[in-house]
Amino acid sequence: MNRSQATNRPRLLNWIELDQAVLRKNIGSLAKLAGDRTLAICVKANAYGHGLAEMTSLLKGEKRVDYLTVHSVAEASLARKAGWDRKIMLLGPFSSDETRSVLELDLEPMIFEIGALEELGHLAGKQNRVIRTHLKLETGTNRQGITEQELPGFVSVYKKQPSLIPYGAAMHFANIEDTTNHEYAQQQLDRFEYLVKRMEELGIKPEIKHTASSAALILFDKTRFDLVRPGLSAYGYWPSKETYLSYRLAGGDNNLFEPVLSWKSRISQLKQVEKDSFIGYGCSYQTTADTKLAVVPVGYYDGYDRALSNLAYVLINGKRAPIRGRICMNLTMVDVTDIENVRIGDEVTLIGRDQVETIWADQLADWGGTINYEVLARLSSAIVRRTL
Repeated sequence: MNRSQATNRPRLLNWIELDQAVLRKNIGSLAKLAGDRTLAICVKANAYGHGLAEMTSLLKGEKRVDYLTVHSVAEASLARKAGWDRKIMLLGPFSSDETRSVLELDLEPMIFEIGALEELGHLAGKQNRVIRTHLKLETGTNRQGITEQELPGFVSVYKKQPSLIPYGAAMHFANIEDTTNHEYAQQQLDRFEYLVKRMEELGIKPEIKHTASSAALILFDKTRFDLVRPGLSAYGYWPSKETYLSYRLAGGDNNLFEPVLSWKSRISQLKQVEKDSFIGYGCSYQTTADTKLAVVPVGYYDGYDRALSNLAYVLINGKRAPIRGRICMNLTMVDVTDIENVRIGDEVTLIGRDQVETIWADQLADWGGTINYEVLARLSSAIVRRTL
């Protein structure tokens, strides 16, 4: 039988599913926490691996979402092409060559570099445009941010350039997720309030303030101000175990979020391997009995971390199948000896649910020695995304 006659062969061997109903639930939970504050959902890093265009299309249907936040001009452009006609906040830097695009795409940039502000104001003035900007204040993360000593220079630019509106004042917490001790977060919040006051003393007053990432929004009402900027929680994950513990100890609901994304593949080959045989590169695994292996056409190129070799499981027919040998660039081998009725073409769940068994990004992060953010963000943009 040739390939054209094999009508039962699956069309896709590697795909991601996005559950729209689950996303709606997560947005509802965030909206309830936010109250009447403006809700801005972060779609940077390819929407945390979920697919920027696909998630933008889904978020268009969520009327409670007022903004998208992105890291780059390129991401903003993709969101506009996907049909987003509401506000976009640009969190990351933009180059001189991208200044014109900031205006053309109608973005609200986060400002932390004076040269970028000057160029933006000059070009906006030439075009007779007015643009809203957000000043990123340095409160202790020491990444992006304007120090107290630098503030007068930025204020001077605003006063010279009436095309620039100092619309927002913002900051980002350094240590609100990874601990149940939030003293440093409180120090940052105090510093933020002080710097906003200094802005006003220097002659510019922001219309809104915003500091709340997912963890801050979930845990502390006093961080929410006028606008909140959740990211990971919109996709159904807690920012950390410490965030979850802090929230639950305070009496919070256990049912706020569910993962939106599932990652699937299919068995592409079955192999009978004899006892005492080595599997894969480096001979890192040796069978102790006759073994039935399934080959899955997914590897570290796709974002399935090589660190998961000989540690993780996938789900097949509702059962856990352990990974055997090193994860390859495009292939992974799993042991299906004890799983009944396994066939080529059977669905393999790398992230998600299969009957009563689940494997989520949190579990992969634990096995791989990393965080759920990285597991999701590293999912290849080449993988097909499907909306359920």
